[in-house]
Amino acid sequence: MDPIESTFRDIVEISPFPVYVCTGDDMIISVANNATLKAWDRDSSVIGKPFFEALPELEDQPFLGYLQSVYRTGKPFYSNNERVDLLIGGKLQTFYYKFTYQPMYNGDGKVYGVAAFNTDVTELERAKQAVEESEMILYNMVRQAPVGICIIRAEDLMIEVVNDSYLKLVGKKRKEMENRTIWDAIPEAAAAYAPVMNNVIHSGVSFSASEHEVILIRDGKPETVFIDFVYEPVRHFDGTINTIMVIGIEVTDKVIARRSIEDAEERGRLAIEAAEIGTFDLDLTTDKMVTSARFNAIFGFDGEVSRKKLANVIHVDDRQHRMLAHEMALKSGNLFYEARVIHPDDSIRWIRAQAKLYHDNNNTPVRMLGTILDITEFKRLQQQKDDFISVASHELKTPMTSLKASIQILDKLIKTNNNPEKVSAFIDKANTSLAKMQHLVESLLNVSKITAGQLALNKTHFKIDEMVNDSCDHLRLAGDHELILSGDTGLEVFADRSKIEQIIVNLVNNAVKYAPQSKKIIVDITKRNKSAKIAVQDFGDGISQDKIPHLFERYYRVDSTGLQYSGLGLGLYISAEIVERHGGKIGVISEAGIGSTFWFTIPIQE
Repeated sequence: MDPIESTFRDIVEISPFPVYVCTGDDMIISVANNATLKAWDRDSSVIGKPFFEALPELEDQPFLGYLQSVYRTGKPFYSNNERVDLLIGGKLQTFYYKFTYQPMYNGDGKVYGVAAFNTDVTELERAKQAVEESEMILYNMVRQAPVGICIIRAEDLMIEVVNDSYLKLVGKKRKEMENRTIWDAIPEAAAAYAPVMNNVIHSGVSFSASEHEVILIRDGKPETVFIDFVYEPVRHFDGTINTIMVIGIEVTDKVIARRSIEDAEERGRLAIEAAEIGTFDLDLTTDKMVTSARFNAIFGFDGEVSRKKLANVIHVDDRQHRMLAHEMALKSGNLFYEARVIHPDDSIRWIRAQAKLYHDNNNTPVRMLGTILDITEFKRLQQQKDDFISVASHELKTPMTSLKASIQILDKLIKTNNNPEKVSAFIDKANTSLAKMQHLVESLLNVSKITAGQLALNKTHFKIDEMVNDSCDHLRLAGDHELILSGDTGLEVFADRSKIEQIIVNLVNNAVKYAPQSKKIIVDITKRNKSAKIAVQDFGDGISQDKIPHLFERYYRVDSTGLQYSGLGLGLYISAEIVERHGGKIGVISEAGIGSTFWFTIPIQE
């Protein structure tokens, strides 16, 4: 053996890092040091074998291609942290390596092999992934948490993240908190809590307080409140304290109640009464009920009455709904319904009933504990909200239409000048923003019309494929997605074209928005007896099963990734109402990781 080659082999063998050499077109493993064999979980029998024969699990991984490229081109290859799935102990396991592939030349200057130098960075990569995952979990927790959370940068006490619950807790608007230090935003608390926070930053030890009394300036007025809070240091992956997470929840009512009432049971009773909630305890074996005074008052009685008498004051139109809710509760274990009750003075009140079933050892339901809440005021406010939407929409539509017309005229005038590009581009953007505003207003108007039962249909005969092509031109022009029409493309229906077009645009736009990586969208048209079925299919991440029952509810928006999507959450609700007015049905089929298919049917003829 050549002394130089022998020296090279010795150096390779004693290297603590995996090093191996592959030669020839088949990438025969001619050298593999102990570190390599250990990393591969192989013995020296792999030496002399082709790369894929020695490591068959790498067949669908790119490493042979990298080696062959270096061998054929003579150009070295360097990787970042690359994932490698190796068969270790009979089980495929994931590792991460940073590696270099260097060409090896013979005396004639030709490449005869490739030397691979590898560094195991698995632990570093997993630590990085863990940090990223922790940061995402932290972000989602902050955003969704029902308690106040504020994240503060440790080095300069700048507020990085603050959720709505925290803003409510301290009585501040978001603009008063963001881009400020915590004590600039809440100066009234600095004297008491700045030293505490500084100690947490320097010591790395969290601080918690229960029922801490503090005066806060809320909505411009000083208030004495009691807060449970925690100052929790959040460390970076290198162990340094990066931020301080403040978690706070107001417990003023609880403190006042406890200080006023000695007995815990009495505190609970007063809390329920303060919330104007009625309670009941139903023995399902005897049909006997024990009710609270507030429960009786909500139903219009001065004292306890039989369950039958309670059922008789339910509005006749809501009795079937109540009965079905009780039947469903026997299956699900939970009761929920809303209904109207008629008081002795003939006034009508809305109630919301919620309860939980309890079973004996034989799984037989024996008891139901629940609450009754008077939601008449809530229903009234809900109606006021719908009225406001109607008024606001009509008030906004006229000036927006006028503004758009003015901008279009101005656009034409400006384009006659020598250099209108910048102004024209600005106007185009304004028109785009205005179009979005008009879409929101139209959505609000549709909700108002739906609520008032005034969503009129203007039916005509039209071909579905022509309508789809016309409504989806914007998608094809953008060039980012491929729209495929399939099925009975020549099918004609008798329906309100503009409103069916609205459904198609909404479903296609949703496919683009919620499945951005899915570049193919299929619109399938089929004839089902006397109806046309139109389905819009994407190939995105799909929708989790727990969200599907809520998709067509008003204001509901899908958020499965922790990201906030734009929109009012009205599109599917309006679409469902339009389909229902046509006498059709709407639904969705979705599977996580595969995609979603939203479909609806409309009658072909009147």
